[in-house]
Amino acid sequence: MKKTSNVTELQAIAKQMRREIVEMITHAKSGHPGGSLSAVEILVTLFFDVMQHDPQNPKWPDRDRFILSKGHAAPVLYSVMAECGYTPKDQLNTLRKLGSIYQGHPDVRFIPALEASTGSLGEGLSLGIGMALAAKMDGRPSRSYVVLGDGESQEGQIWEAAMFGGNKSADNVVAIVDYNRIQLDGFVDEIMPLDPLPEKWRAYKWHTIEVDGHSIPALQAAFAEAAATKGKPTAIVAHTIKGKGVSFMEGNPKFHGTAPTEQEMEKALVELA
Repeated sequence: MKKTSNVTELQAIAKQMRREIVEMITHAKSGHPGGSLSAVEILVTLFFDVMQHDPQNPKWPDRDRFILSKGHAAPVLYSVMAECGYTPKDQLNTLRKLGSIYQGHPDVRFIPALEASTGSLGEGLSLGIGMALAAKMDGRPSRSYVVLGDGESQEGQIWEAAMFGGNKSADNVVAIVDYNRIQLDGFVDEIMPLDPLPEKWRAYKWHTIEVDGHSIPALQAAFAEAAATKGKPTAIVAHTIKGKGVSFMEGNPKFHGTAPTEQEMEKALVELA
């Protein structure tokens, strides 16, 4: 794979990934488009610019670790892994089909290059912190990047992990909250409000940054700031739009877990051309 910090190139990859996400979920007739589309720029910036990793050597000991804690957004992870060369791109449209490596949630039994099977919400940050502290003990440069959902952040285990990571000064961990403000049953603010979210992370001794989660330059700057921060883990609160890039999905709770119809897919692909 070719890494790049060129914003135009990264934006082009993001647009292509959005098309793939819409297509694979439509073909599957099930899946989670909204939260997959909201996280695209985060994953593109990490995999193509920020993280140290090698698709030709997926278990390279010094690699950075990526955990998609909100595992139901698997299509965004599958798309970026295929774009990088970890998995076959021509099989993306087998998502959620019997025997496919592209299961409904990331599963290491099907894709060994994954760091963990995820989707039981609340667990990913604990995993990422454990991997990061193990790297410190081994004297390796590896960093852990964990993408969390905002609905997921209502889970108690997230805050247990946050307390642990802050108290252990795990400065090689970055938690990224995909703060699109919509969860399974509706709007986060109507179900279990999280605000003031940045202040909560700071209270747990995390260096905390707020960014536009769809601005690649803002994300690049935030990840650079995280790498330069010593003695504290970093939390990035990424303000995003559920269903970003597809007008009728943006901000629409329906598309948390509803697949587009064939007609909706065609309309979406025109918008993403």
